[in-house]
Amino acid sequence: MTTSIVLVGSVMLDLKALLASPESVESKLQLRGKLPEQFSEIVTLAKSRREHNVSLDKLRQDQAQAQAQMKTLAQNKDKDGIEKARATMREAGDEVKAIESEVKQVEERIDALLMHVPNVPHESVPVGDESKNRVEREHGKPPVFSFEPLDHHALGEKLGILDFERGTKLAQARFTLLRKGAARLERGLISFMLDLHTSKGYEEVLPPFLVNRATMTGTGQLPKFEDDAFELQDPELFLIPTAEVPVTNIYAGEILDEAELTKKFCAYSPCFRKEAGSYGRDTRGLIRQHQFEKVELVKLTRPEDSFKELEGMVNDAEDVLKLLELPYRVVSLATGDISFASAKTYDLEVWLPSQKMYREISSCSNCTDFQARRAQIRFRRGAGAKPELVHTLNGSGLAVGRTLIAIMENYQQVDGSIIVPAALRPYVGGLSRIT
Repeated sequence: MTTSIVLVGSVMLDLKALLASPESVESKLQLRGKLPEQFSEIVTLAKSRREHNVSLDKLRQDQAQAQAQMKTLAQNKDKDGIEKARATMREAGDEVKAIESEVKQVEERIDALLMHVPNVPHESVPVGDESKNRVEREHGKPPVFSFEPLDHHALGEKLGILDFERGTKLAQARFTLLRKGAARLERGLISFMLDLHTSKGYEEVLPPFLVNRATMTGTGQLPKFEDDAFELQDPELFLIPTAEVPVTNIYAGEILDEAELTKKFCAYSPCFRKEAGSYGRDTRGLIRQHQFEKVELVKLTRPEDSFKELEGMVNDAEDVLKLLELPYRVVSLATGDISFASAKTYDLEVWLPSQKMYREISSCSNCTDFQARRAQIRFRRGAGAKPELVHTLNGSGLAVGRTLIAIMENYQQVDGSIIVPAALRPYVGGLSRIT
C-alpha cells in the first residue's frame, strides 16, 4: 500500500547516536571543513528534550499512582482523600500538557536545524578539501592526435550539430539545440545505457519530472539547495535536478520486506538546475547547462550491504565508459568535497582532450540512512521485527551530455568528422561517422 510522504521528527542525523557521543559526531562533521553553526544548538536542544521526557515519565507515574490510590480511597469512602488525589492528578495533567507543548516546540526547532546539517563522512573517506581527493584507478589511455584537437563547442558548430545560438534564442543562455548527429547520439546513448543497466538487474522506471516539496526534502535538495532548483508558480512543485529525487522517494513512508532488498533502479530523465553560484565556470559549451539528460542509478539496501553495493554501482557506471572505449579514472572524494547527503562518494572522470584533463562524468554516493531518515524508507527483517532504515545509494550511469562531449572530443578525426564508438552504432541505425 502506498502512502503520502511524511517527514517524521528527528530527520537526518540519528539523535540517539548524537546524544550518546556528541564529541564524536562533532569531530566527524568538522572533517567536512566547517562545523555547521546549528550543531551546538541541536545538542543543547536534544539534551533539553531528553530531560523533558524524563520529567514526563515521572509525572505520568504520579498520575498512575493517583489513579490507583483513588480506587482504594473510593472503596474506603474517603471523600477528602479522593478530592486530594483528584487535585494531584489535575496538577500533574496540567504539567504534562505544558511540558508536551515545550517538547513539541523543541522537536520542531531541532528538525528545522537538522535540515541544514550534512551527513557524517564514512571513516574510509580521505580527509581534507578537494586537493586530497584520491585517484583509485585509471582505465584506458588518452588518445594521441596528429593535429590540435578541437573542443566540443567548436566541433559541434563546425559540423552543424550543436546550435548554441538558437538554443539561447529559444530559451536563454546555457540552453542548447542539438541537431542531426548530436541529437541522434544523445538518444542512442540513453537507450544504450538503459539496456546495459537493465541487463544487470536494474528495474527501469520513468519517474515524474516534477516533484513536490516533500520529495525534494527527502533526498536533501531542500532546503539547502533551493536556490539551485527551478520552482514553478505552484510553490510545492519543482523541476527535478536529477532522477535521484523521485526514484529514491518511490518507497517514502513505506516499510519493505527484507527479502525485497536490494532494490535497484535505473531511470532516464532530463535534469534542470539553475547552477546558482556557478557564474563564470564552464559557461561555454555543454559542460554546465540548465537542462541536461542523465541516466540515474538508485539502490535501496540493508545497512550492512551498502558499501559493497556502492562498489558495484561504480563498476556498473564504469562499464558504460569501458564499452564506449573512453579513457577515465575513478576518484574517491575527500571529506570536504563530498555532497551534502553523502557519506562516501566516488567520481568517475573522463578524459577531455581539449582541456587536457579529466572531468567528472559520474558521481556515485552512499548516503547511508541520511535520506531514508528524512523520507522514512524502512524495512523489516521478519514478522514482528522492529522496522529499520534502509541505506540509499545513487549514481550517474551516466550523464548523457558529458558522455556526448567525451565521444566528440576523443573520437574526432583530422577532417573534423567524429567516429561513432562501435558499441553505440546499433543504437544510431548503424551510423559509424558524423560528418
